[in-house]
Amino acid sequence: MSKQFDVIVIGAGPGGYIAAIRAAQLGFNVACIDEWKNAAGGAAPGGTCTNVGCIPSKALLQSSEHFEHANLHFADHGISTGKVEMDVAKMIARKDAVVKQNNDGILYLFKKNKVTFFHGRGSFVKAVEGGYEIKVAGKEEEVLTGKQIVVATGSNARALPGVPFDEELNILSNDGALRLGKAPKKLALIGAGVIGLEMGSVWRRLGTEVIVLEGMDKFLPAVDEQIAKEAKKAFDKQGLKIELGVKIGEVKSGKKGVSIAYTNAKGEAQALEADKLIISIGRTANTAGLNAEAVGLALDERGCIVVDDDCKTSLPGVWAVGDVVRGPMLAHKAEEEAVAVAERIAGQHGHVNFGTIPWVIYTSPEIAWVGRTEQQLKEQGVKYKAGSFPFLANGRARALGDTTGMVKFLADAETDEILGVHMVGPMVSELISEAVVAMEFKASSEDIARICHAHPSLSEATKEAALAVDKRTLNF
Repeated sequence: MSKQFDVIVIGAGPGGYIAAIRAAQLGFNVACIDEWKNAAGGAAPGGTCTNVGCIPSKALLQSSEHFEHANLHFADHGISTGKVEMDVAKMIARKDAVVKQNNDGILYLFKKNKVTFFHGRGSFVKAVEGGYEIKVAGKEEEVLTGKQIVVATGSNARALPGVPFDEELNILSNDGALRLGKAPKKLALIGAGVIGLEMGSVWRRLGTEVIVLEGMDKFLPAVDEQIAKEAKKAFDKQGLKIELGVKIGEVKSGKKGVSIAYTNAKGEAQALEADKLIISIGRTANTAGLNAEAVGLALDERGCIVVDDDCKTSLPGVWAVGDVVRGPMLAHKAEEEAVAVAERIAGQHGHVNFGTIPWVIYTSPEIAWVGRTEQQLKEQGVKYKAGSFPFLANGRARALGDTTGMVKFLADAETDEILGVHMVGPMVSELISEAVVAMEFKASSEDIARICHAHPSLSEATKEAALAVDKRTLNF
């Protein structure tokens, strides 16, 4: 006899585990299924984000940034260190420990909120009266029955056609990139997006020659053009080599490394030899093994689960959130959808505003933004005002020794409502939250300009950029 639940969540990434916890808080009997395993074969909830994405990459970025500061910047502060070396194995071990802390934290939260966790692969069996049968294929096979099903199975790294990931030898996704045992002498990356820039930054800091090949003619086209140019200038200065407008040809992997044939932006044939290749050209929805066809769950041409604005699928009582549906593949977007779905199941009115979802690239300088870019406003014919303020004129940034970048505001020309805020510089991943709050409450740039900000703080650059919309900065 199958075990009965009000809500069954398939997947325990940021969307899945949050959906399970919120549903349990609302009084439902909840099960959550996830197959991710740690090195010992135990449960490792948290999905790509916790295991091979957001969390481990930030751990490596932090370690490599400490190493670069010790090598290049400590002397500016009067700190003498002698020769500084990086123990890559220890850096990777610390990253693994951080990941495990997060895995264990999610398991604790399940226990605290009385969510029943099943370790294995969840898939549809059939529709039954009042719900669906879900099979759990783990150490022992189990069948569960749920009235409401939430699919949160995430996404997988997209491979180049004909170039499969080997993850251990030469050709790596984000997974293999986080498990390198030593710093390669020469590292190639295909794709100058978030993963490419963050992983490239980690290994460049450790002494690796890094070459990034990007098919787009523009650097970070989704980012405000002025901010992207400022970031590119900083990366060029650091020695991160980025080639734009390339077309990838044959990729060969061998005992000595990998060779990549490509044509550059001028149409000239090029050949690149590297020790390792990281491919970061996007991600695809993870629906393999879900057995969607058994119940008639509709997928689109890209393999994503088809949902409406409320994350309802083509089937009654079945919902889907996160990377497996339309919209940006961001952990915090998945979390917001997860909470909204749990509340909708409870008859409440969950809400997600795609227009105020922040984006962050955790390089140095960091890049963060929310709302529309200047190029989007021009394309849409929206009349706007712009104001910016450089960290070069910010006292806290000078004290930190990091004055790269700026904060930029875009506001409606008539109403002064904030339409977008764009940042590149130190710790802007934290500063962007003020802009998100302001936009969610439909604030004007004048509202931010009139709010008292602590001195000295990086957040003063946000206030000054808001003042700049009306051409009245006080410190620049």
